[in-house]
Amino acid sequence: MTTLVLVRHAKSDWGDPGLDDHDRPLNARGLRDAPALAARLAGTGIRLEAILSSTALRARTTASFFAEAFGLDAELDGDLYGAAAATLLRAAADRGVPAVMVVAHDPGMTALAERLSGGGIGHMPTCAVATFVWATDDWDVATATDPEQWSFDRP
Repeated sequence: MTTLVLVRHAKSDWGDPGLDDHDRPLNARGLRDAPALAARLAGTGIRLEAILSSTALRARTTASFFAEAFGLDAELDGDLYGAAAATLLRAAADRGVPAVMVVAHDPGMTALAERLSGGGIGHMPTCAVATFVWATDDWDVATATDPEQWSFDRP
């Protein structure tokens, strides 16, 4: 079985207009939503083997809550910052384990979730979690076929 979990970073703080986009932190809502969604996902019994995150502060912080909930370390990948859907999917597949979470940004996250859900997920709001499962252990097969099932959660 191959599992891909997509998490769009939680709500970021726009209070400092001079701050570089890469360095924007989470706001109070993001700091509330991320641990709640992490606990909710962990409560489903899903097993993850890797968590990949964009290097942006808001994504890293979001990923840290999921990493804590799953007892894993988040791996930072600079290529995930502003990445297109194909790059996000390839990063998960290239990790080489069957169950991967990717924490990143729109518009790539929404485009990938929409594609994998056959249009069932029209938008990935901040801190949304989309889970896709294939009945194969081969990422090459998974990336070329529709998932057997998918689910969607949001704050």
